[in-house]
Amino acid sequence: MNFLSPSEIAECAVNAGVKKANITVINQFILGMLAGAFIAFGAQVSNMATHTIADISTAKLIAGLIFPAGLIMVVMAGAELFTGNNLMILSLLERKITLIQLLRSWVVVYLGNLAGSVLVAFLVVKSGQLNYSGGLLGAVTIKAAAGKVSLSFVNAFVLGVLCNWLVCLAVWMTFGAKDGISKAAVIFFPIWLFVASGFEHSIANMYYITAGIFAKPEALYAGKAAELGANIDGLTWSAMFTRNLLPVTLGNIVGGAVCVGCVYWFVYRRTLYLS
Repeated sequence: MNFLSPSEIAECAVNAGVKKANITVINQFILGMLAGAFIAFGAQVSNMATHTIADISTAKLIAGLIFPAGLIMVVMAGAELFTGNNLMILSLLERKITLIQLLRSWVVVYLGNLAGSVLVAFLVVKSGQLNYSGGLLGAVTIKAAAGKVSLSFVNAFVLGVLCNWLVCLAVWMTFGAKDGISKAAVIFFPIWLFVASGFEHSIANMYYITAGIFAKPEALYAGKAAELGANIDGLTWSAMFTRNLLPVTLGNIVGGAVCVGCVYWFVYRRTLYLS
């Protein structure tokens, strides 16, 4: 059989969480930077491929076909992604790691993800790539960022729950796949679903929003973004953290740690642990 059973996946997830918790802090941060960069690459190429498509459903469908490459690189090349690491909750529930270890890993990896995402966003803007289509790519980048910081707290939170429910299902299934092609396949479809649905991923948003902020001072991009109806004035660093990353991150934790991690631990590991 080329795929593990759900109960076997649960055991693998517990063991993986222990290994992640014992990575040194510096390595957690570096691997977090790599994951942030990989997700940012997926986000940027998604923008590039769809920035001239007016029909929103078609644009999201195509973006969803491209974006999974980011998580595939995270899993296959080796990196630490905060949203996927929400599954470390299984190791905590079995008392294989401490709460301090869990929170330290989450915080360090999250900061590493932020650093990697911001770095790629800065380089993309400085490269002049946003000049594509007469600056339309830059305008669309700003508009997307402005839209994300205009979400209500509740909407951003719920969209975050839905997103990481799918992301952690993708990561969960990679534990069950025994070869690289199978791992890539089980990642692809859940991530396609979340992107095409327009759900909110905190690490991807670190790229989307910072790229918009870095692009905003360019008059060409800002002018075209305003023509597209973007609320440029609301796109600020403080808005990124308070109006998007805070609620989306909390939602991601619920979607990944609770809807996937806690549920599967309860079903497949609780009885074993209590016996």
